[in-house]
This record gives sequence, structure tokens and C-alpha cells, in this order.
Amino acid sequence: QPLLVESGGGLVQGGDTLRLSCGDHERTLRTYRLGWFRQAPGKEREFVAAISRYGDMTYYADSAKGRFAISRDNAKNTLYLQMNNLKSEDTAVYFCAASNKFAWQESLLELTSHYEYWGQGTQVTVSS
Repeated sequence: QPLLVESGGGLVQGGDTLRLSCGDHERTLRTYRLGWFRQAPGKEREFVAAISRYGDMTYYADSAKGRFAISRDNAKNTLYLQMNNLKSEDTAVYFCAASNKFAWQESLLELTSHYEYWGQGTQVTVSS
């Protein structure tokens, strides 16, 4: 099973950019559908974006559309989340997740239960 490790979080100002990365020590990431979620203090974990195994399909939460971009490099065994024009409401711990499932259904991609494996998260703090 993959051992997911996120990196790239930090403290930034509103309007700044960050790129999060997620790698897998077992080097099996390319075999999974992948997603990004986030969890703000006192709130439930929420879906941000998902990407298919070959990167040919992506899906975004409304809050991420137009500002965030999910991508993957299977040769490097790495998942990315490019975050532009960051806002204070983007402050959260960001998690990458991996799914064994094959059906691409947008309603299911948003569910935490769709993903079997999770990283420990990386903190993103956006100051206004």
C-alpha cells in the first residue's frame, strides 16, 4: 500500500501561490487515482480536487476552480496541487489521498470514503 507524504505547505500572504507535493515511499502512486482534501480547524475534511491514474481527467470543488490545478508526474511518482491567488479561507491542513476504485463518478470523488490511503497532511496558512 502507498505511504503518502505531503510537502510544500507554509505561511503565505493573501494572493500568493504555493505548490503542494505528495510522494509515495513505496513508489506505487502511479497505480492509484489521487485526490487532495483539506481540513480547517473545527471543520470537516473537504474535497479539493481529484485526478485520474493517467492524468487525463480532473475534477475540482467549486472553491478550487480557476485558482488551483491538480497534476501528477507518474515518472516521478508525485502528485501536485498548484494553488494560486490564495485566500485566508484556504487556510487548512491539506491531505493527499489515493483510491483503488475505477469508476469515475464526480459525486463519489468528493467523498473521503472513496479513498483508501491518506497522508499525514501539510499545513497551509494564508494571512490576510
